[in-house]
Amino acid sequence: MASAAAENTANRNRHFVTIVAAVSALAGLLFGYDTGVISGAVLFVQEDFHLTTFQQEVVVSAVLLGCLVGAALSGRLADRFGRRSVLIQVACLFILGAMGTALAPGTISLSIGRVVVGIAIGIASYTAPLYISEISPADVRGKLVSLNQLMITIGIVCSYLADYGLADMRGWRWMFGLAAIPAAILLLGLLFVPESPRWYVRQLLHERAREVLAKIRKPSEVDAELADIEASLNQQQGNWRELLSPSLRPALVIGIGLAVFQQFTGINTVIYYAPRIFQLAGLHSNSAAILATVGVGIVNVLMTVVALELLDRVGRRPLLLYGLAGMIVSLGILGAAFLSANPTRGLALTSVVCVAAYVACFAISLGPIFWLMIAEIYPLKIRSTAMSVAAAANWGSNLLVALTFLSLLQVLGRPWTFWLYALVGVLAWIFVVRLVPETKGKTLEEIESTWIARSRPA
Repeated sequence: MASAAAENTANRNRHFVTIVAAVSALAGLLFGYDTGVISGAVLFVQEDFHLTTFQQEVVVSAVLLGCLVGAALSGRLADRFGRRSVLIQVACLFILGAMGTALAPGTISLSIGRVVVGIAIGIASYTAPLYISEISPADVRGKLVSLNQLMITIGIVCSYLADYGLADMRGWRWMFGLAAIPAAILLLGLLFVPESPRWYVRQLLHERAREVLAKIRKPSEVDAELADIEASLNQQQGNWRELLSPSLRPALVIGIGLAVFQQFTGINTVIYYAPRIFQLAGLHSNSAAILATVGVGIVNVLMTVVALELLDRVGRRPLLLYGLAGMIVSLGILGAAFLSANPTRGLALTSVVCVAAYVACFAISLGPIFWLMIAEIYPLKIRSTAMSVAAAANWGSNLLVALTFLSLLQVLGRPWTFWLYALVGVLAWIFVVRLVPETKGKTLEEIESTWIARSRPA
């Protein structure tokens, strides 16, 4: 009887962890929606506000400036106030930003609203995967943390569908404002989830940490995991000197490197400018270009679902290497297709297929694995600082890509722009081969111990 009761408790706790992860991942849906919605909305904002190319880049990139600020602040906020508390404040920011952009009377106010949304995205992009990683069992951590990435892709598709559905009425204000609905749902859901047990231990609230672990782990695992968390905190100083120490410097380099390569391989040129790319290839109607973009977004969702099943089976490194190889080939073919000076039906079809293949390969590799690995590879005491550094590097790179894409098309031309992103993909592949470790199936504390072991003399 005791064994059966323990098994029931374990199953109930596992289901509870999944629910908590799903609620937290709604922050990812808002991340995806608010970054993706601009791709269709900007077509109508540009016409209504008579924007130049540079002004379009500013409106698109304003959210990324906010993301950079939010990511830079996120570590300090999450450590001081707690992961759950910060996510609650983020939900409020999402609501404020959605209403501000929907009601914006001009370019400046629209850009300010986008910055507010960006601050929320920047904090959420770091805090949600951090929180999920800290509550998840090691054997399903990859799947649960990557629920956040799945919700990002679903959010992107929802934004594309909103863009398409509202295109005929030129309803760009509604496109922005609809984000308030999932933000309100996130806010409500967060009222019923627990704080991270690892944050409680950081605050020396050991009994509260034990209470949370009792809700999310097997009864037999609670004491051992609590002891591991306490030992991890005792081994680390938790400051910049520790982060830059020989034992952890490789982890810092890996986090920043994956952050930069995720963006410099060009993914957000597709997220922000896919309709424009398809128009350049021959899909001249706004609605047709947005509809093609919806198809690409659906591919992104489906392949992210595939990634959820593969991350804890195949591992992180193999998926990174296979995915990057596919991205490189897709970008190379896309660039070659644009050697044709005249847009044709064949070019339009080729561009859609290549962009879909590129997004599919991204969705099983750099898309989920960057956010997963930065939530895994850093010791608890410096996890917030290190993750915020990686997240800030990611959003800074994202901002640079968004600000330069249209200008690169004008200066380099279409083929060389995509070939440039392919070249960065080759560098990323080499980076993964040489530096990125496998973390599949290891507890966070076991991963931490590997960095310490590597730094010891043989």
